[in-house]
Amino acid sequence: MTTKKVRTPAGRVGFGVLTIAQLAFAFLALWDLRMRRDRDVKGPKWVWVPAIMVNWIGPASYFLFGIKR
Repeated sequence: MTTKKVRTPAGRVGFGVLTIAQLAFAFLALWDLRMRRDRDVKGPKWVWVPAIMVNWIGPASYFLFGIKR
């Protein structure tokens, strides 16, 4: 037995907004990583690239823990 999920128009808009926000967050983290000097990032930069690709957690981790203050 299969069930089909029906999304309301408001649900689709909300999903679209969250998707765009996630992509923007990841883009900003990658852009920031690219612009920073190696010595301003905790750990090697190449390690942060795949970490940033993890939904919400990756970019948030980079901004919270990956930048030397």
